[in-house]
Amino acid sequence: MNLMDYVTTATQRGAADLFILAGAPCCIRLGRELMPLDDRKLMPDDTKALITEIYALANREMDAYYRTWDDDFSFAVAGLARFRVNTYRQRGSMAAVIRVVSFSIPDWKELRIPEQVIELSKLRSGMVLVTGTADSGKSTTLACIVDRINRTRSCHIITLEDPIEYLHRDHMSIVSQREVAIDTATFPTALRACLRQSPDVIQLGEMRDLETIRAAMTAAETGHLLLTTLHTRSAVSTIDRIVDTFPAEQQEQIRIQLCSVLHTVISQQLLPKKGGGLVPAFEIMHMNKAVQSLIRDRKTHQVDNTIATSAGEGMISMDQYILNLYLEGLIERDTAIRFARNKDQLLRKLL
Repeated sequence: MNLMDYVTTATQRGAADLFILAGAPCCIRLGRELMPLDDRKLMPDDTKALITEIYALANREMDAYYRTWDDDFSFAVAGLARFRVNTYRQRGSMAAVIRVVSFSIPDWKELRIPEQVIELSKLRSGMVLVTGTADSGKSTTLACIVDRINRTRSCHIITLEDPIEYLHRDHMSIVSQREVAIDTATFPTALRACLRQSPDVIQLGEMRDLETIRAAMTAAETGHLLLTTLHTRSAVSTIDRIVDTFPAEQQEQIRIQLCSVLHTVISQQLLPKKGGGLVPAFEIMHMNKAVQSLIRDRKTHQVDNTIATSAGEGMISMDQYILNLYLEGLIERDTAIRFARNKDQLLRKLL
């Protein structure tokens, strides 16, 4: 099989990822399982040929890869799909993981994203964070929110991504999509520049470092709606990560600033679904006076209690969401326990 055979098969079988590395067959990820596409183990020369072909399809030079042994980019195959690529080096040979991204924005209802998450598209300002581990569906959730804005409001949406994943066609809005290293140098420079590009909504691929977080908070503070992601597992860890990124002497001011710009933190993870596939679970925290007080008073460890007791304000804890999935018959009991944050407490509710 050549590269086109591999990516075509991966797309047709609904795979999330395609793995190319020496010493193993080319594999795809279906749900949480890895499955080989054939019996032939790839050799270093095979992976080099396949990855060179990927760069040719993307019309991209390999300088960045040879300089750092890591590279991120994307390419598209007409009539098939878009593909997000990470190339890297392992055991002295070339390797790659290719994420399959549909040309069309997925239907949020089919993905079981809660309507209250999609309704965040009505916000006009503030910061919305979608958090979770790698491969938890953060980019897809953001794409669905942006798509709702695009279809219901007349505004200018700017996305800053590395690389671009979902392509947004203009509907009621106009969408400018910028890719780091191709359309702009870095996230912070793009954020500073986009404030002069008359944006209404800014989607930032990821808050990776102090400079990006500072620029994102400034953008949200100036009255724009800023949507972004962070690799954290909960609302509490998200707040702590942002504050701890800054020097100690600045953290008090950052807590105050965060209270004024942060609107919502959505934390998500993907759970094995009964009968096969995956189903998302969400924690939703909205900023209210109680959460603001806890952040200012350095009592973020108590935020979980506020989330658990604020269902009337649209909040829900991760464990409550997981319990609801179990009661709906979507996940097994063992799955609910395995993915719960407080396993003992959930066990008592399952008795």
